[in-house]
Amino acid sequence: MARFWVCAAGAGFFLALLVLHSRFGGAPVLRKFSFQISWRTKEILYRLDVGWPKRPEYFTGTTFCVAIDSLSGLVYVAQRGDNIPKVLVFTEDGYFLRSWNYTVDTPHGIFAASTLHEQSVWITDVGSGSYGHTIKKYNSFGDLVQVLGTPGKKGTGLNPLQFDNPAELYVEDTGDIYIVDGDGGLNNRLIKLSQDFMVLWLHGERGTGPAKFNIPHSVTVDSTDRVWVADRGNKRIQVFDKDTGEWLGAWDNCFTEEGPSSVRFTPDGKYVIIGQLNLSRLLLVAAPPVGSIGNCSVISTIQLADQVLPHLLDVSGKTGAIYVAEIGAKSHDLSQDCCIWITLSSVFLYLMMIIMML
Repeated sequence: MARFWVCAAGAGFFLALLVLHSRFGGAPVLRKFSFQISWRTKEILYRLDVGWPKRPEYFTGTTFCVAIDSLSGLVYVAQRGDNIPKVLVFTEDGYFLRSWNYTVDTPHGIFAASTLHEQSVWITDVGSGSYGHTIKKYNSFGDLVQVLGTPGKKGTGLNPLQFDNPAELYVEDTGDIYIVDGDGGLNNRLIKLSQDFMVLWLHGERGTGPAKFNIPHSVTVDSTDRVWVADRGNKRIQVFDKDTGEWLGAWDNCFTEEGPSSVRFTPDGKYVIIGQLNLSRLLLVAAPPVGSIGNCSVISTIQLADQVLPHLLDVSGKTGAIYVAEIGAKSHDLSQDCCIWITLSSVFLYLMMIIMML
C-alpha cells in the first residue's frame, strides 16, 4: 500500500511538472500535449492526419479555400500563385485526381454544390484582372457554367449584380445562394439570391450594429434554417433567418482576441466549427437550440501549428472530417478521432501504471 501511494504521489508530481512546463516552457511538443488535456469527457475530438494528401507536392501555391463534395467524395482546393493550376481535385482519402485553371484569377472562397443530377463548384474571385470581382460556377472538370457579377469591374450594384472582393458563398440544394461580399472592398453585405439569381433579401451596410458588417468573411446555413456569418472585423458571428433575413442574434463573447474567419457545422448539426486565422486555431462550439442564439460556448479548442493561418475550412458531410486551407502553410485534413483528447484522470492513471511497472 505504501508503494501505491508513493507511486501515485510521484505520478501526480510528474504530471504537474509536465503541465507547468508545457504551459510556460518553450518546448512546442509539450505545449501541444498540454492542449490535449481536457476537463471534459464528452466532446468532438480530432487529430491531425499527417498523411493527407498522399502527395503534397501538388500544392505549388498558397491554399486559400477548400470545399467538400460529400456526395461524390471529392475535395476541391483553390490556391493562389503565378503560372500554377488554381484548383486541385482530390479524393477524400487524399489521392490527387486532376487540376484546372480556367477563368480563375485570384480565388478566395469555394463551395461544392452536388445533387444527384449535377455536380458544381462555385468560386469567389477577388482578382483585379479580367476575371476578378465575380462569383463563378463550374462543373467538376472546370468548365465554366455561370458568371455572377461584372468580370474585371468592382461595384455595389444589384441590377446588374456587382461585387467587390466577394469572400464566400453557400449554395442550398434548392439553388438559393447566400453570399458574403466584402473581404476589405467597397461592400460589407450579405445577399440571398434565388436559383434564378434574383435578390431575395440583403443586409448591406458597414457598421457595428445588428445586421451591419465589417469584413463578412464566411457564411453557412444550419439544418434549422438559420444563416451564420463570420463578421470578422467586428469579432462576432451574426445569425439570420434564412427565409426572411430577420436578424436573430450574435455571438461575440468567444472572440475577444481574434474575429472568426470561417464557420461551418458538423454533419449532425450539434456543433459549430470556427476558424481564427491569426491565432492559428479552431473552436468547436455547441450549436444553440431552435429559437435561442444565446452565447458562444466553446466545447474544445484545436491549436494548430504556429503561423499556419487557417483561412477557410469545410467539413465532410459523410465522415465529419474537417479540411482546413492554411495560407501560412499547406492544406491539412483533420480526421475525426475520439481518442486523442485525454481526460486529466486518464493521464494520471496512465503515468501511474508506467511508474509501477518500472
